Amino acid sequence: MNWYKESQTGVRLWLDDERDPSDPYIQQMFGARGDEIWANTVDEALNYILNENVVYISFDHDLGDDPKNGYDLAKWIEEKAFHGEIGRIEWRVHSQNPSGGSNIAKSMEAAERFWDRNEQ
Repeated sequence: MNWYKESQTGVRLWLDDERDPSDPYIQQMFGARGDEIWANTVDEALNYILNENVVYISFDHDLGDDPKNGYDLAKWIEEKAFHGEIGRIEWRVHSQNPSGGSNIAKSMEAAERFWDRNEQ
């Protein structure tokens, strides 16, 4: 199950513990472009979001041994968007976990509503 949003110029993140976005097979099967920065953990993704101009993120839900998952990151983004503490990030879900992917999408859709409200 995939949800899509297109991005603007800036850092593109790929949150996934196994799938390398530079791999042509992953590009074909999961929609990576190959220009994404590969973050294997939520903490690594957070570091990029806090320190770089991240404009796009593609989410996996399950991240191997990381106790945090893609939904945890999406909830964090949603909260920051609610408080107007983070700029708009375009997104996509490439997770093969249907319920986890759905939860990520719901949080990111809520973040979009907060961004829309804050931009008025």
